[in-house]
Amino acid sequence: MLEISPAKIAHVIIRAREYDSGVNAWAHSGQRTGHGTETELAEFIAGLNDDEKASLVAVMWIGRDTFTADDLDEAIRTAKVENRSPTETYLMGEPQLADYLEAGMEALGISPEAAEDDLHHPV
Repeated sequence: MLEISPAKIAHVIIRAREYDSGVNAWAHSGQRTGHGTETELAEFIAGLNDDEKASLVAVMWIGRDTFTADDLDEAIRTAKVENRSPTETYLMGEPQLADYLEAGMEALGISPEAAEDDLHHPV
């Protein structure tokens, strides 16, 4: 069972896309630093509880075909057991993080677009 809300996954997807594209990432020297978005994304992931972190990793693994959607519970257990580095470091080191999270959500029958829309239109 997924132990993170679709809205939180969508938040990571949006920030990961910004981080990858360099939005808010230019220093005065013109060099890409990624500091603002990178820091915000890292802090958001670090602030998740252990169950949410494991679920987020599992969704990414499902999206990159390391596990299937049917193996969600096993993927979550594996993420908890194999957690050897900070989750934010591990996930932010994945070049296609946003794509894999979207694919993982879709494989699990969750609409990434609907989750992102919910972030933009709170009730």
